[in-house]
Amino acid sequence: MAADKIIPFAEAREFFGCLRAGGKRLVQCHGTFDLVHPGHIVHLEQARKLGDVLVVTVTDEKHVNKGPGRPFFNDALRVRTLAALEFVDHVVLVPHAAAVEAIEAVQPDIYCKGTEYADAANDVTGNIHDDVATVRKFGGDVRYIGDIVFSSTRLINRNFEMANPDVTAFCRELAGRITPAELAEVVGRFSDLRVLVVGDTIFDKYTFVKVQGLTSKNRIISGRYLEEEAQAGGALAVYRHIKQFTSKVRLVSLVGTEGWLEPTLRLHLPEEDDAMVRDEGFVSIIKQRFVEPVSEGKDLSKLFSVNFIHPDPPSTETVARVLDRLKEEMKACDIVVLADFGHGLMQSAVRDLLQDRAPFLALNCQTNSNNHGFNTISRQYRRADVFSLDEQELLLSSGHRHVDYAAELGKLRAYLNARAGWLTRGAVKTIGVTSDGGTAACPPLGDDVTDTIGAGDAFFSIMALAAAQGLPVDVTTFLGQLAGAQAVKIVGNREPISKSVLLKSGMALLNRDSA
Repeated sequence: MAADKIIPFAEAREFFGCLRAGGKRLVQCHGTFDLVHPGHIVHLEQARKLGDVLVVTVTDEKHVNKGPGRPFFNDALRVRTLAALEFVDHVVLVPHAAAVEAIEAVQPDIYCKGTEYADAANDVTGNIHDDVATVRKFGGDVRYIGDIVFSSTRLINRNFEMANPDVTAFCRELAGRITPAELAEVVGRFSDLRVLVVGDTIFDKYTFVKVQGLTSKNRIISGRYLEEEAQAGGALAVYRHIKQFTSKVRLVSLVGTEGWLEPTLRLHLPEEDDAMVRDEGFVSIIKQRFVEPVSEGKDLSKLFSVNFIHPDPPSTETVARVLDRLKEEMKACDIVVLADFGHGLMQSAVRDLLQDRAPFLALNCQTNSNNHGFNTISRQYRRADVFSLDEQELLLSSGHRHVDYAAELGKLRAYLNARAGWLTRGAVKTIGVTSDGGTAACPPLGDDVTDTIGAGDAFFSIMALAAAQGLPVDVTTFLGQLAGAQAVKIVGNREPISKSVLLKSGMALLNRDSA
């Protein structure tokens, strides 16, 4: 029976180890197999002839990075379809995004990929190098097989209705102007940029608790402590995102001299990229959030937060040190990415220097509970080449509760004399406007939200790189939205966005040519 062919991932290593011990020659194929087509059939048939047992490992739906609505068919249907094929001996659903863990579980004698992967340059994710290395680590070999090439993604994009028709419409229109290969090419050029990230470094501490209820006497929320996790946030998170796309990044920020600081920084920021100013009188910023663990199908539940923030502005001497550091660092950068969280670094002299001397200034000026109503972009800044802000920040900047968002964004762009500006509206859409009248409106490209914290920073980071390269407003918006779609699946700033995942999902969404 087909069901007997399905092996749980947790049991796979032992199961296939027994087969190898019995002298069986294992052949492995790996993929998403969202829509099994003639190309898959030929590939799998040819693979089966190379050994005694054909194992097909399948990426589970949580780790498929091909845009919203994918996979089109759920885990159970994809696994069942493959198991029903006579020449497939075993199927394993794999809870990982890449193939390395699947290869480690099977340890095949032969690992099969399509002929299009024989040239590693065709794999924009770069994962094929890791796959080959892992196969060979266990003494196996890689074969490139199959002579009928189709694309499940292309077939689904062209013939199936996706979950969000607005996404389909946007991607279909964009695909008429840029191909998947061209998208990969322009993202690859980000590596040429020399980037200086400036802004407030924030350490996000997530304290996970299990809510037990309310205390009987004082009606206080009572929770049982589970664990804590420290993350790199603020400008440090922006630095980490950008570092995935170009190695030439430096970070200027202001931190204290606490004993825990240096070892924590070294986890996220190598010394060669560290241009921070240390001040023993400054309190390194920590934002501690008490949250409940992520549960299936729900956003991260946040209970309350406690902020450790220096109450007074830095001294005149400290500001002078920051200015000297910025003057030196700006001599060797193409773009300044300024993430102003309003926590002390961005004094008026610092803002003026950056606005006057930055070769290309990408600006994000944020509103939060510590600076609400004070750190508005129109109050603090007079110039930017490009900028992004969210809905609340635009409303505060305009001074009105109800506005025409596109019109207000256009006014702000003109006020800052910017080439372009973006408004991110979370689950609604992101709007972009340019100085030459160009516009773009891109819906969210992700429908699986774990935590929205950090999504705006991810959008801003990639938008800044794309805009600095002069990409069109719709392409820039699309790339920023791809970054945001990744970020909402990550708890806070636990990890930076992945270049390979961004490319894989972006290219999949644009893959609409006839086959």
